[in-house]
Amino acid sequence: MVEFGDAFRRQLRELFVWRRDVRRFRTDALPDGAVERLIETACLSPSVGLSQPWRFVTVDDAVRRRAVIDDFRTCNADALNCYSGERAARYAALKLSGLEQAPRHLAIFADKASEIGHGLGRATMPETTEYSVVAAITAMWLAARAEGIGLGWVSILNPERIGGVLDVPASWKFIAYLCIGYPEAECDQPELERANWEHRRGADEFTLRR
Repeated sequence: MVEFGDAFRRQLRELFVWRRDVRRFRTDALPDGAVERLIETACLSPSVGLSQPWRFVTVDDAVRRRAVIDDFRTCNADALNCYSGERAARYAALKLSGLEQAPRHLAIFADKASEIGHGLGRATMPETTEYSVVAAITAMWLAARAEGIGLGWVSILNPERIGGVLDVPASWKFIAYLCIGYPEAECDQPELERANWEHRRGADEFTLRR
């Protein structure tokens, strides 16, 4: 068994602390093969029944990227209407995507029709297919941060429209749209916390003991 010492564990925790959902990117291009390397790391993640349900779509076409940006703007305007007063003003001031600046876009889907894994573990909890894809995204996020690369997850999008824009099979469920590039700045505090939208709470607040 491979053993990891105290120094490695301390650095690993620092990696968790400094992982950020990046919204502000430099426009510098990433090195050739960087995104492909991150995808390979993501594919090392666990998946229910070894189903490997993740499907990655690199979005390089300018027309498709513009359609995604337009969809974000539509969905963001609709989301703003859900708030009022001071909260609406705070929402309007937030930067909620790096779609315009990030040099790379990556869409990630879960293939719910895949026969890989033969259905093991999904009879009672079919949603574990999507959970497996989220686990892969987490691995990619940490690997990116370890290379000094920023990743931003854009969730203010219409899944059906994005599936159409990217022309993927109907059985693929949209999970995430990621902006990838070098961050303008690094910080160990979430941007939404710095903007006074919400604050991070301690583990005890989310832990039940039975």
